[in-house]
Amino acid sequence: MTWNEIYQSRLVTAEEAIKAIRDGDKIVTGFACGEPFGIERALVEHYRDYKNVQIINMLTLGDSPWCEPHMKGHFTLNCLFASQSNRKAISTGICEFTTSHFYEIPDVIKNYICPRVSIVMVSPPDKHGYVSFGTTVDYTRGTTDYCEIVIAQVNKYMPRTFGNSIKHVRDFTYFVEIDEPLPEVKSLEITQIEMQIGKNCAKLIHDGDCLQLGIGGIPNAICAQLWNKKDLGIHSELVGDGVVDLLEAGIINNKKKQTNNGRTILGAAFGSKKLNDYIHDNPSVELHPIDYVNNPIEIAKNDNMVSINSCLQVDLLGQVVSDTVGLNQFSAVGGQVDFVRGATMSRGGRSIIAMPSTAKKGLISRIVPLIAEGSAVTTPRNDVNFVVTEYGIAQLKGRTLKERAKALILISHPRFRPYLMLEYRKRFNEEVFSSEELKTQLSDIKEQIENTVGDIKEKLLDDLKCLLSAN
Repeated sequence: MTWNEIYQSRLVTAEEAIKAIRDGDKIVTGFACGEPFGIERALVEHYRDYKNVQIINMLTLGDSPWCEPHMKGHFTLNCLFASQSNRKAISTGICEFTTSHFYEIPDVIKNYICPRVSIVMVSPPDKHGYVSFGTTVDYTRGTTDYCEIVIAQVNKYMPRTFGNSIKHVRDFTYFVEIDEPLPEVKSLEITQIEMQIGKNCAKLIHDGDCLQLGIGGIPNAICAQLWNKKDLGIHSELVGDGVVDLLEAGIINNKKKQTNNGRTILGAAFGSKKLNDYIHDNPSVELHPIDYVNNPIEIAKNDNMVSINSCLQVDLLGQVVSDTVGLNQFSAVGGQVDFVRGATMSRGGRSIIAMPSTAKKGLISRIVPLIAEGSAVTTPRNDVNFVVTEYGIAQLKGRTLKERAKALILISHPRFRPYLMLEYRKRFNEEVFSSEELKTQLSDIKEQIENTVGDIKEKLLDDLKCLLSAN
């Protein structure tokens, strides 16, 4: 049979494809921009036909219908990355959560969770009969090698990407053609705090470095500060829209990379149509399974590897909390430790933990004497090198406990420094700073108070103007 005859013989409706699923099955699905929502909708609609079926998924950009009360006894969700739609279900025990370093997830799914069914999203086949996993190769491509049933949603909006991201039509059980625009992760306006963090991070990035950036406001702010750099590379578990302009301008050209020279290497692309259009049919961008992209040994093969990750909290010892808030699961470990260790092993490499100094609109400090009770340490203190906030850079590796604590206090928000200094004195039985250093600290605090008062005054005046104009 020709590839087209194979494809046509396996082309069915979503309702026909899901009949291959049995009670008690474990189903692994694609995630984020590659989540096969069309087939998932069919499962949700026919949920009464199934008993004790487990859905294994990572980050979802949509709803989590598997967590609804009426799904009990029919479907449960085993989540590998908490998202907004299922955090509450995880904390209440409705949804399961499995923790793992990202690069180990393909092995965890295959050899520990052991799903029978894989449901993925792919591009239409090319003239040779190969489909592409497009934006999300990560763990999904590998599941098609060993799952007994492999169902693919074929979507014309899925970009065709190069690298280890293709499969022949003969490797699938069923195809379901459902065309729908991919979920988009659009870039928000960069805040002043994020911009200052980006400036501080950019001080640690040199010409010829290879970067892991991630997505969100801080990575976008960092990208905005890289226009004076040259010959940068990308080896990243994922990226957003922020890298596109730098790639098109040749600032990121991957010329200095020791592996995959001249190629941007990704595990997933989380962006808008701008990013999807750039990676589509672009031979300079390769997507690979995450057990390659995030393997610390592979990461370390590139000299001057710089990993940039964010977090929720850092204590005065340098312990980093990134995926839990107390006893509640907020996200997941993801690839943070993968890249922190890979960058550390890289010749000339640096790892950066970047975060705003406060949370909850400035009400709490992210730098704390002790991590919140119940929180899990994501990155151990021995792995942490640089911590960056809008107030500066703290270099921790090779420093004593006292030196670490002092460095972190100096980049904390001035409003919380007196409290952190008091906790330092309790722990180490000495003052943090000399009298001269203390004067500088008090001056910073005074300036911050004056700025805060000014901001409040300006906002009140704006509110008053709006009120008067409304009347």
